[in-house]
Amino acid sequence: MTDAPTRQQTWLSQPHHDGSGRYVSNQAPRLGDRVDVLLRVPLEAEVDAVHVRTAPDGEATFTVAKRVRTTATDDWWRATLTCHNPVTTYRFLLTGGPTKYQWLNGTGLHTRDLPDASDFRLVAHDSPPPAWALGSVVYQIFPDRFARSRRADRYETPDWAIPAAWTDPVDLSPKGVAHQFYGGDLDGVTEHLDHLESLGVDVVYLTPFFPARSNHRYDASSFEQIDPLLGGAPALRRLTSSAHERGLKVMGDFTTNHTGDAHEWFLAASGPDGKRRPERDYYIWEDGSYVAWLGVPSLPKLNHLNAALRQRIFEHPQGVVRKWLGRSGGLDGWRVDVANMTGRWRDTDVNHDVARQMRNVMARVAPDALLVGEHFHDYTPDMPGDGWHGVMNYAGFCKPAWTWLREDPKDPRFLGAPVPLPHLGAAAVVDTMRDFTSRIAWQSLVHSFNLVGSHDVPRIRTLVGPDSVEAAAGLLFTFPSMPMLTYGDEIGMEGTFGEDGRRPMPWDESDWDTDTLAVYRGLIAARKGSVALRRGGLRWVHAEGDAIVFLRETEQEVALVHVARDAHAPVVLPAHHLAGIENGAPAYGPGPEIGAGAVTLGADSALVRIWIWKPTDGGARHARRRGR
Repeated sequence: MTDAPTRQQTWLSQPHHDGSGRYVSNQAPRLGDRVDVLLRVPLEAEVDAVHVRTAPDGEATFTVAKRVRTTATDDWWRATLTCHNPVTTYRFLLTGGPTKYQWLNGTGLHTRDLPDASDFRLVAHDSPPPAWALGSVVYQIFPDRFARSRRADRYETPDWAIPAAWTDPVDLSPKGVAHQFYGGDLDGVTEHLDHLESLGVDVVYLTPFFPARSNHRYDASSFEQIDPLLGGAPALRRLTSSAHERGLKVMGDFTTNHTGDAHEWFLAASGPDGKRRPERDYYIWEDGSYVAWLGVPSLPKLNHLNAALRQRIFEHPQGVVRKWLGRSGGLDGWRVDVANMTGRWRDTDVNHDVARQMRNVMARVAPDALLVGEHFHDYTPDMPGDGWHGVMNYAGFCKPAWTWLREDPKDPRFLGAPVPLPHLGAAAVVDTMRDFTSRIAWQSLVHSFNLVGSHDVPRIRTLVGPDSVEAAAGLLFTFPSMPMLTYGDEIGMEGTFGEDGRRPMPWDESDWDTDTLAVYRGLIAARKGSVALRRGGLRWVHAEGDAIVFLRETEQEVALVHVARDAHAPVVLPAHHLAGIENGAPAYGPGPEIGAGAVTLGADSALVRIWIWKPTDGGARHARRRGR
């Protein structure tokens, strides 16, 4: 499938701005701070004036930008904005050139007026995301399926479990899905931290570890202890301590939307003595019965209109959010399960209030902790910047990546959709990514988990096939975000859907796809070795058919990323817009062909190419500003 070559070929000739440190002087402003924003305008755009439109207190205001530097290829314009509101949206108005009048927002250039939803934005809050998270690589572990430790044989198999040997296939029967029990534990994770360290990951993200009556443990029976089957609280402390000694962070998984029907609160709420207890109001009831998440009887839905519930979850020193964070529990953050549905039921919607309260509490008791919400669909209205630091980016990254890389006759039904995903060319895929990234703050984008798979969806190896895994991983580890892989992706584990993908990790290395492991190690190493890949902006260069090309830029370094899903005609770029590229070096894959006036990116098959250099065009530096 191909796309008509139109605007993609001219992106390097168009004005550019993004929310990265290359273009925005303060990545974590406070109310009242003055922030410089830079705009790069190629000389061929013939722009003769730039204004920046903001809307303090809802009324449009224009700030004149000044041309502060001219290089051989670009004019650089600077404007100073004041963070008058917690969210300051802005766009650039460009005059001159053939069209005389153009807006630049997060989706690109427009010669017409358009809504504010995709304007750039600064967020000014008292609890910015932790510095350690920026650029980190996340490794997701499903505890029951990762590893059994030497201690695991001490734990008695619970009555709800269907015991399985580590090499048994996953039982996909209705009974087996939730109850097949392999017996992985937290000490098993600790014993295999060498593997994670050699892979190059920075963060271990554990799916739930609270006691429950299922292997997935999203039906918690208590938030005040760690499941004894996983080794209890001592095992979590051993894991976090060992991880921290290696420089790794550990995040937990907490369900704010529901508990299990065996949870101590729910049992108290449904006591047989007929007395009304406070815990009854922790849950939503209709017509004499409780409301269950998506109608699943074992998952009663929590009522976040109840102040006592929120006090118990968020504010109380022994509440789940505080108890397991920082010095008290060892965790470095939370991923929130079903975050998008929390606090929502019929005419009630306190979702944003809950997210903001959780972030505020975490900022008080563990200011260096990260908060990420699960969200499968359009998360942009739910992320104004003062709740979750980021999301699991299914809609804005995973799903469009699938539509580009999926192979026929594969039939990916995204989360129960009635029809398969389409197979699209690069232009449509990049348009989708730009739509989503343009509607949130840059700060939120770079603290989100980008992913091409998880424990809830098909394995990427099965979805796209072995030939395209490298392209999928190439996008994952070069895009601005916190890339997340699921245990076993790096060795080629397969699975046709979420449950089938929750297979036990094979620790016999003869079962590993060592070529895939080399791809993951190589791409993670490239990311860790490049400040541009970890912290740089995002400047699209080309998106047509089988090829996607973009730049990640800081003042000190530029990374050119070329991902091909298949062989394609050479992509030819004007060398004068890539100043210094001739002095670069490959970080991954083959180098480009660099001529006197052009840079050529060829591909005879699927490939990933990363080429890094120090820019020589100078650019423009931000003015030094302190405080307000």
